[in-house]
Amino acid sequence: MPPREGGTPPPPGRGNDELRLYGWNAVQALFEKRPQALRKLYLVESLIPRMQPVLKWCVANRVGYRVVEEGDLNKLAATTHHEGVVADVLRAPMLELDAWLATLPAGAPALALWLDGVGNPHNFGAILRSAAHFGVAGLLLPPGATLALSGAAARVAEGGAEAVPLVRLPALPEAMAALRAAGFGLAATLVAGGADLFASEVPERLVYVMGAEGEGMDRALAQDCDQQVSIPGSGAVESLNVASATAVLLSHWVGRRRR
Repeated sequence: MPPREGGTPPPPGRGNDELRLYGWNAVQALFEKRPQALRKLYLVESLIPRMQPVLKWCVANRVGYRVVEEGDLNKLAATTHHEGVVADVLRAPMLELDAWLATLPAGAPALALWLDGVGNPHNFGAILRSAAHFGVAGLLLPPGATLALSGAAARVAEGGAEAVPLVRLPALPEAMAALRAAGFGLAATLVAGGADLFASEVPERLVYVMGAEGEGMDRALAQDCDQQVSIPGSGAVESLNVASATAVLLSHWVGRRRR
């Protein structure tokens, strides 16, 4: 390994195609799936033994790394929740809808999420984690959506960001038509007023359309979906947040498919 460098490393120039990851699982998942995307690595000395495979790959592929102090990582990540490692990486390319549909095995069951206005990075990260756990085939983002993977979302996802592709949708009518032509039903998820989720039809190919935090989903979009469902509860609280609701929805689909 090359000699250790000290001092606070200057923040590298990062364009829209680059992302600063932090957290052990986020960085490790990136390395396991897309090592060629790694551009620079920063770590504390105590992690050197654990990260030997990554460091050896960096040396072999002339990717720079620096062993730094905890405080340096706090500055680089703009948080103390970095678990001793920060990495500058290339973003995974976002797929177009047609290209994503072509990756799905013909006729096989598939589950996807359409995120209509979800913006909080911690909720986005939690959704990615649940999506990876339940084998979601893709996260669909409407045209004009500003949602993008951030370091905070990737850390909360605990590696899930590398397991679930992000898909850019065309205009709403075209997107719905293409999804239905590929065999997907669309289920709008409402805080209240929808059919009981646990009594609802669960097609082999399904897209759950998730609304924004607070405001809920667009009513016109909800009406254009094939189903409108709600998660029944005790009424002790108004509703689940979007990340918690997502986990319930995904587990329901997986459970019904296994019966």
